[in-house]
Amino acid sequence: MAINPDDFPAPKDGFILTHFLVVSDQDRSREFYQKLFNGKVLIERDPVIMKVANSWLILNSGGGPTDDKPTVTLTTPPDPNRTSAFLNVRVADIAQIYREWSAKGAHFLTE
Repeated sequence: MAINPDDFPAPKDGFILTHFLVVSDQDRSREFYQKLFNGKVLIERDPVIMKVANSWLILNSGGGPTDDKPTVTLTTPPDPNRTSAFLNVRVADIAQIYREWSAKGAHFLTE
């Protein structure tokens, strides 16, 4: 598949925020964002790059330190009940979205 450079989040001026998520399974995570949010995949993996609504996601497995960041290691959280980051998704009709996304397999922490 040919990648159109115009599809990438490269602003001509200003800036764009892109969410980088460290995931344990790139394929499963990519399919989740495709199925639930109709995400458009630009790169399939290593890393996954996709457009989701009016935002961008990079999904990648963790990695060790690099020459420019010798003390930084990317890893998935060891405890899924503790987190330091999350995506806040705002919707127009929460009841309708709850039904739609639940039907697609989403699980919600609260109702």
